[in-house]
Amino acid sequence: MFKGTFVVNTTQHMHLVDITAEVQDLVARSGIQEGVCILFNPHTTAGLTINEGADPDVRTDIITGLREFVPINYPFKHMEGNSPSHIMASLMGATLTILIDGGRLQLGTWQALYFCEFDGPRNRKVNYQITE
Repeated sequence: MFKGTFVVNTTQHMHLVDITAEVQDLVARSGIQEGVCILFNPHTTAGLTINEGADPDVRTDIITGLREFVPINYPFKHMEGNSPSHIMASLMGATLTILIDGGRLQLGTWQALYFCEFDGPRNRKVNYQITE
């Protein structure tokens, strides 16, 4: 088993950060050829997702769609004022599980791994565990 934490520095209030290369590097460093990579986000106003990595407009569209789906100016009761961020994080989820074959993440041709920031900018952490 190979496990640890890496940092994602976000620079905007809401955006998707491509973490694919960093996670693939961790898989390579683990030496594990066949297994799974589990990512866990320990934050309540950020998420993880797998989606298209070829066209950066997809990331923009996801944020735009979430902003339409979750009303930013709704009178939520949470005192910190970041309820939309909590809702968006719940919609994305806190974990990803990716199969490993031949020492490579088994992603589709167009897929990438994203850390989804909804309450930034912040310094965030992602926990990982890579096992056979």
